[in-house]
Amino acid sequence: MAGLLDGVDKRTQLVGENRLELLLFRLLDNQIYGINVFKVQEVIRCPRLTQMPNSKPVISGIANMRGKTIPVIDLGFALTNIPMSPEAIENAFVIIADYNRSVQGFLVNSVDRIVNMHWEEILAPPKGAGGVSFLTAVTRVDEKLVEIIDVERILEDIGGPSRGVSEDVISSTKDNDPDEHHILVVDDSSVARNQIKRTMDQIGIKTTLKKDGREALEYLKELAKLDGNIKDHVSLVISDVEMPNMDGYTLTTEVRKDPNLQDLYVILHTSLSGVFNEALVKKVGANKFIPKFKPDELAKSVLDGIEIK
Repeated sequence: MAGLLDGVDKRTQLVGENRLELLLFRLLDNQIYGINVFKVQEVIRCPRLTQMPNSKPVISGIANMRGKTIPVIDLGFALTNIPMSPEAIENAFVIIADYNRSVQGFLVNSVDRIVNMHWEEILAPPKGAGGVSFLTAVTRVDEKLVEIIDVERILEDIGGPSRGVSEDVISSTKDNDPDEHHILVVDDSSVARNQIKRTMDQIGIKTTLKKDGREALEYLKELAKLDGNIKDHVSLVISDVEMPNMDGYTLTTEVRKDPNLQDLYVILHTSLSGVFNEALVKKVGANKFIPKFKPDELAKSVLDGIEIK
């Protein structure tokens, strides 16, 4: 328990300071990739994998981890359609990570190290770059390019689009005036932005989409210059946590510091999950934290937030 609490304290020290830790790894192409350490449970040598009948080729197999079975995804195959060879798998590593309320393993060729970085050093991928649809951001470490993968895009490609809002929730909003509420959605993943937009469309709520915290904060500050209270223009903010330029924690902190914005209802909606959430939400002053992605839960949380507002 002491180790767990030490981990919570270490991670929460980064919150609101626009910093993150990246685990660096390599795939077949020897390119360096990164994943937020917050999502990583552990890194292990590739265990014995059991093949599952009728599974997709991108699933290398199932691993037994402490009595639980988890799918192991060939990350290189997901990006390039080139599978890792059986010989390479024997020397490969598996990153055990928690995304969107599920645990899965990512098969990688090698693991490098953990680096502590500022979110301002994490940039949106350049337009026209090859494979850009699978990237959420890029950065440089020791003058080498590091690509940060849009894992939500990969998981959606494997599992298919998520289901929509249930009929029960939709029917409870049938009397909503579509012009009454407008919310701001902030997420660097185009998949996540579109998921949220589709959910809000189903319950009759208009959305404005922004791809990072800095862009969202500038938008809110411009709205605050208009006549009336900020909540006359934006009913609520849904923000991802991991984003280039400015993360969701820092965005929430900046909103709470600004007298013109501080009363906004903020929902942090992220693929991050686990023991850190309560401490993080309390530290930055968000109203609610929701792990991705359950349309009904998101819709109900937005409707509750609007009522509270």
